Amino acid sequence: MVAKKMRYPVEFIEDAVRLTRSSDRPLRQMARELGVNPETLRSWVNKAKQAEVEQPEDLAVPEEVRALRKRVAELEQDNDILRKAAAYFALVPG
Repeated sequence: MVAKKMRYPVEFIEDAVRLTRSSDRPLRQMARELGVNPETLRSWVNKAKQAEVEQPEDLAVPEEVRALRKRVAELEQDNDILRKAAAYFALVPG
């Protein structure tokens, strides 16, 4: 008899890996508590480790954040100017 392959939601897998890594309990115990096969959980943890090694932190992200913060500051300044102009024109008799 072939065991049926189960599909787990990505969120469940991520939570299970995070919980397993942060716990001091043995992997087998964690698997039992989560209701998954220990080898399945081991595979998830190993894949997460592999992904961290293959994809080091993206160095472009901080540059993108700086650019976005600059753009937000410019847009806030534009909004401030428009607010002042609207207030001025609301007071000017027309």
